[in-house]
Formats: sequence, C-alpha cells, structure tokens
Amino acid sequence: MRALVSVSNKTGLADFCRGLQEIGIEILSTGGTKRALEDAGMKVRGVSEVIGSPEILDGRVKTLHPAIHGGILARRDLPRHMAELKQQHIEPIDMVVVNLYPFVETVKRKDVALGEALEKIDIGGPSMIRSAAKNYPSVLVVVDPGDYQAILQKLRQGEVALEERRRLAYKAFQHVAMYDTAIAQYLNVDESFPEQMTIALQKGYSLRYGENPHQEAAFYEEQTVEESNEGLPFLSHLHGPEVSFNNLLDANAALSILRNFADPTVVVIKHGNPCGLASHECLAEAYRRALSGDPVAAFGGVVVLNLPVDLATAREINETHYDAVIAPEYVPEALELLGRKKKLRLVSLPMPRSEKRRLDLRCVTGGFLVQASDFFSDAEFQPEVVTDRQPTEEERSDLAFAWKVVKDIKSNAIAIVRDKVLLGMGAGQPSRVVSVELALARAGDRARGSVLASDAFFPFADGPELAAKAGVTAFIQPGGSVRDKEVVAIANRYGIAMMFTGRRHFKH
Repeated sequence: MRALVSVSNKTGLADFCRGLQEIGIEILSTGGTKRALEDAGMKVRGVSEVIGSPEILDGRVKTLHPAIHGGILARRDLPRHMAELKQQHIEPIDMVVVNLYPFVETVKRKDVALGEALEKIDIGGPSMIRSAAKNYPSVLVVVDPGDYQAILQKLRQGEVALEERRRLAYKAFQHVAMYDTAIAQYLNVDESFPEQMTIALQKGYSLRYGENPHQEAAFYEEQTVEESNEGLPFLSHLHGPEVSFNNLLDANAALSILRNFADPTVVVIKHGNPCGLASHECLAEAYRRALSGDPVAAFGGVVVLNLPVDLATAREINETHYDAVIAPEYVPEALELLGRKKKLRLVSLPMPRSEKRRLDLRCVTGGFLVQASDFFSDAEFQPEVVTDRQPTEEERSDLAFAWKVVKDIKSNAIAIVRDKVLLGMGAGQPSRVVSVELALARAGDRARGSVLASDAFFPFADGPELAAKAGVTAFIQPGGSVRDKEVVAIANRYGIAMMFTGRRHFKH
C-alpha cells in the first residue's frame, strides 16, 4: 500500500506518517513535505523518482504526471485498468494526504502583492484531491489533520469502511470548493452581483437547537478574503449557559444598530427589535435611559453595549433579569458581579466600527435574495425641511438619532425619541397608523416634546395627526407619497417641523 503525502499544514504530520510506516505503508512525497518528514527521521520516496523527472518551474509542476494520476485514478475492480497500469509501469497509489497552500491567510494581509497571491493558488494539490475523491472506493483521501488519528486507528484494525471513505471524499470535494471560492472572491474586484456566486461556510459550532426546540441548528462562519475582526465569528462566551440561536439573532440585530452610533450607546433587544435604546456620555446613564424606554419588554431580553462594561453599569444591569449581556469587554469587577447569576450569559463581542457595504442574503424557497446592505454614512444623511417651521437644534439632534434607530426596526417601523432615548416604537404591523398607535401607547405622556421617525412615507395624514395630538413636535420620514402635501399640511396646521430624507429603510 502506498500513500502520497503533500501538505501545507504540517500539524500532526510526522506522527501520522510514522504510524503509516509502522503498518507497512510506503510514503511518497514532494518538496517541503519530503524535507519535513526526513528531518523527523523518516525515509520517504520522492515523487520525482517515481515519475522520472524533476520538479520544474519553481515547483509549480511536481505531481501533474500520468505516473501519479494514473496510480490514483485506476479502478481496482476493472482488470483492464490494472493491466494498463502494469503495461505503463505505474504503481497504484492507495492514499492521498493533501491540504492546500494558505491562500486565504495570504491574501488577507494588507500588504500582499498580486504576484504573491497568485503563487498561493494550488494546482497540483486540488488535482490530486479530486482524483482521489473521485476514486474513493479504492483510494483514501485525507485533507484534514483532525482525521489523522481516527484513520490510522482504522487502518491498524484492518480496513476503512466504504461509508467512511465516502465521508472523506465528500469532505475533500468541499475542501477544494471552499478553496476555489476564496480564489474567485479575491479575483472579483468589481462585480457585486456576478452571474455565478458561491458562498463558503465553515462550521463554527453546533447549537442546542434553533428558534424552537424541535429545530436543529449550528453557527457557520462565512469565509472571506477580507481581513476582519468584527461580527459573530469573534464572539467569546464568558459565562452562563451556552449561547443560543435566538441570542445570536439578537446579537446580530444589535450589531446592525450599534454600527450607526459612535457615542456610548446601549440597546436592549427583544425578538430582534430594540425595545430600549439610548446614547449618553456616561455608559451607566445610557443604560438607565435605554431601560426606561420599555422596562417591561426588557425583562428577559438581551442588553448590548458598545463600550466595555464598568462596575457602575454592571450594578445597574444586575437589577433586571436578562437572558444575555453583550459588550466588547468587562472590567474584572463587573464580570465578577454579573457572573453571580448562573443563568445569565455574558458574552464579549467586538463592536463594528467600519463603514463597509456588504451583501445581505435572505434565504427563500429555492434560492436567495441578495441585496446591498442598508447602510448610510453621516455624510449621506442630508434631510430637507418641508414645513413652515424649522426644527430646533435639539429636535435636529433627536431626529438624526431617531432616523438611525428606525432603520433597524421591523417595518412598518415608527420610533419616538427624546433626548436620544427611544421612548416607544411600533414594529412589524401591516398598517403604519397602527405602528404609530403602538409607539405612542408605549411612550405615553413622554411623547409630549418628542420627535418621530418613520422608515417609509406616510400614505395618509392620519398617522402624523395622531402623533401631533399626542404632543410630538417634529417628524422625519422619506417622503414620496402621493399624499405628501396632505401630510405636510397637517404638520403645518399643528406647528410641527417635518424633514424628508428621500431614502426609505424597510426591514422585513
């Protein structure tokens, strides 16, 4: 039995190959892998010796030869294949142990040159992997060092079952697919919506269940060629029960919101919507104000902060029952205090700071809907006053805050804000006027002197009139309705300032 070994990741390789030799398997190898095994005290046969020619083109061509691929691809159950090997003086290769050049790790470096990136595109490796995986009933293909010991144990016991060989072949083709996807991503410099697109996902960890206990679930990290230290892949579980599927959904909703705020900001998320949100120069005060928005709904929710949790803020958080607390960091005293609650999940997660526009993918029956992410910079926010009265400076500040808030509430979305505090919101209603009613009911008397943001235009004047009667003094909305004149007239009648942004923010 012969094994061809050519790997970039040499983790565990020497022990594995030593084990193969102990059970009588001959090892063929190339270049750096051959040198590494020889340095470990093993005698291995070079591929150049087998094919009768040296490596050429700086190692670009080492294994692309009939003596290699013929030995891998020959079907052992076809006598004519075996006879042809004998006629061509080709020996069968029964195991291929290959993993690929570190392309992703290379191109993520900011200073990498195109020439260096192209040199990390493996050619011989994927060819050998695909050949072995195609012929898996006869050839073992191993691409993951994590499989070494299990395979070695099975070989010592006598044979690797066909079902296991098929699993290894599946893993091998997926390994190459991930690799090719990364290369395609790197070379695609200007097409946001190409004719063909693949998505590469690496399993991060299994979850106890999904949205409901009868649904299996796992978290998968998207493989990209861009350097990043943001997002759910960088979540660290510090304390409490394991993080759930719904926790991750809420964390993602919070990240989308907090990306818009540079000031100390706290958001309380419940079922994907913010039920409390506030900014203030003091983090503990920002938390108190966020909680005041809807302390009833906050119970059992997820509180997310864009700054490290200090002791004063931890003391405030400790007074309410939450499912999870998420922040970039915790001072030791805050972690110790909050950690006394055994069922409270404490999570560290870097807050997003970049202004990258990424693709937003939504799974639908039979495919995906793909769109650019709904992101806007402060420079793009240029609303126009359309009423007789101009908003005051305080109103302008709150309107800008409310516009950032309403963008991430489920449509039809209404947000009522005062002093950079979310006082009430309406979400997910088929009727916009009902969303206004819900937001006003939650805000109560606090609506007097507040501002209101709507994620899309008002189709009728009834919603703005309800808000005006409740004491709202300024509106911000996209505009664009055929009844805009009626809506503006209502605002003017009540002496309310109104701004149009020209941009809608539906979130279904």
